[in-house]
Amino acid sequence: MPPKDDKKKKDTGKSAKKDKDPVNKSEGKTKKKKWSKGKVRDKFNNLALFDKATYDKFCKEVSNYKLITPTVVSERLKIRGFLARAALQELLSKGLIKLVSKHRAQVIYTRNTKGGDAPAAGEDE
Repeated sequence: MPPKDDKKKKDTGKSAKKDKDPVNKSEGKTKKKKWSKGKVRDKFNNLALFDKATYDKFCKEVSNYKLITPTVVSERLKIRGFLARAALQELLSKGLIKLVSKHRAQVIYTRNTKGGDAPAAGEDE
């Protein structure tokens, strides 16, 4: 019987060590990384149709920009992209802006200089 007592003493010593370790481990577990909410994008409230004030501003200002793209016009005047593309086509037909480059996804215009009415490089389409 005495050997059983020795085992119990050894077990109690081991269990005391085991008790200390889970306490330390549980403190580490409480500091879990929280899930992030993710990125929140700002909702654009751009105009789908021109109102009189915006159209007047468009006609006056856009023809003076050095670099004119639908994206630039959309950001500065707070209008939708399709509206910017259509309005820039109108300015091009009036001759107020000049086509620099036309790609299937991107159209680049510049202000029309009074002296140079030569066709632009990408205008052969």
